[in-house]
Amino acid sequence: MILVNVGQSSCFGSRVSVKPYVTDIIVYGITQVDVGMRPNMPFFRVERAPIITYLQLYECDKFSIGIFCLPPTSVIPLHNHPGMTVFSKLLFGTMHIRSFDWADNNNANDTINDEEPKSPSDSSRRPDGLRLAKVNVNSEFTASSRTSILYPAEGGNMHRFTAKTACAVLDVLGPPYCDPDGRHCQYYHEFPFQLFPVKNVSVDEGEYAWLKERDMPKDHIIVGVPYNGPKIVKK
Repeated sequence: MILVNVGQSSCFGSRVSVKPYVTDIIVYGITQVDVGMRPNMPFFRVERAPIITYLQLYECDKFSIGIFCLPPTSVIPLHNHPGMTVFSKLLFGTMHIRSFDWADNNNANDTINDEEPKSPSDSSRRPDGLRLAKVNVNSEFTASSRTSILYPAEGGNMHRFTAKTACAVLDVLGPPYCDPDGRHCQYYHEFPFQLFPVKNVSVDEGEYAWLKERDMPKDHIIVGVPYNGPKIVKK
């Protein structure tokens, strides 16, 4: 049985509004045994890639809890979480996570102009739709790794998951995606910063990248199936 406290949620939002029960109960305390997940389940067979399975444990207007089941080599493409806070805990497996935040978070309307830029954030947008992003995380995670937490404007709000082995990822989103409320899942192409250099701006290789909006990749397939693990109980 998994207890979910739905009475205190503030829809998460910024870093300061995240309630302790979310991290302590929902994320840090749950293991693969608690949710009935095993690497030998059909969801994780090699031949199933690139199809990803999603198990929804719980959802309300304040937050949602679900598990992404990724076979080896499968990928959740680079995408964002507008106005959302997300906790991601790897229950088992080895996964590479690459995440970004916008370089111009404090200058959302900046565009490249005739003035000479002196830093990456001064040259954060291009007329061709490219927008500069700073790498937040670019490393492998295992079940023993810390929980990944992203916020609306920091912590790697845009990320990509690549399964090195069979992986199960517990995700808590607050608030959930909702197109009418402006929380649309946007996907991105990534281009090296050096591919479109900016005059008078020098950065360490791999520190920044250009991102450009794209449609959801055609080979990105997520199949929802009923969750049949331990019962979710409201508290």
